Amino acid sequence: MTVTLRLALRDWDYMTPLALGDVSSPRLAIKLDRVGTLVEDLGSSAEHDAAEISFSRYAKARLAGDERVVGIPNFIMRGFRHRCIITSKSSSIRNFADLAGKKIGVTGWRDSGNIWTRAAIRREGVGVEDAMWYAGRLTQAHPVVDRLDGFGRPGRIEAVPGERPMVELLEEGWLDAVFTPFMPKGFFDEASPLRQVLDDFRAAEVAYFNEVGYVPGMHLVGIKASVADEHPWIMDELSELLDASQRMWLEKREKYADTTPWMIDELRRCAADLPADWSHNGFAKNEKMIHDFAVELFEQKIADRVISLAELFPRHAA
Repeated sequence: MTVTLRLALRDWDYMTPLALGDVSSPRLAIKLDRVGTLVEDLGSSAEHDAAEISFSRYAKARLAGDERVVGIPNFIMRGFRHRCIITSKSSSIRNFADLAGKKIGVTGWRDSGNIWTRAAIRREGVGVEDAMWYAGRLTQAHPVVDRLDGFGRPGRIEAVPGERPMVELLEEGWLDAVFTPFMPKGFFDEASPLRQVLDDFRAAEVAYFNEVGYVPGMHLVGIKASVADEHPWIMDELSELLDASQRMWLEKREKYADTTPWMIDELRRCAADLPADWSHNGFAKNEKMIHDFAVELFEQKIADRVISLAELFPRHAA
């Protein structure tokens, strides 16, 4: 019997083979819903059985005793974060240590990516208590929403005054730097007044990988516990389909490398700088990264204790 699974994912390019049916399973039929934003509450969703979810929000739910969703250690969104700190071209900030004592904007306080970014600068001696933080929207086009998420602290972590776009405050010099997962429109134009803090963020990220041994994971795949209970095999089957889609996409990208003029060089450099298994999923492969994230949640006062690996992944941790 074939089980149908309603799966919500962002529009990652490497999920194209899955979306087109180029990778498939005889016992698991994927009904893929390509979403622009993450499902708000998978546990109560009437439309989805599984979905891409925030690592930090999943951990927070598990800490609160919410067991409606169980995580699969398949990190569908990974990325280095050194590139995600921007400043103005006129700024004197050139390294992470320069951020001490500065006013820093963030697009969401407990977003998994921003947690990893703060982890990166904490390694350089700049902790939460060493800067003034403001949460807000990146540009005028972004919505006004609560980006503090209950973690505001007057005098240390506050909302951007008047909900002004952080890019404007950065250009004016009111903010010294901004953490953002996606660059604002026009950022890569020659005339842009903004730049990344690190001139050679790639070298810093390679060094970071050599120190910690992983590319940080921001989003993972979650599945309703009721579905996993009914079909105990389904978590591994789904994870393998996602991995197969990524493998096929990479093989095609190496062949059809002309999507940008130097894509082939990027593939060559990535193969030289990182081991072949840098993106491999599974609990054992990602155990250190998972533990480090749990520690960061505690150190950054997002969690009141270090959540155990068995709590995070009860069906995978030994």
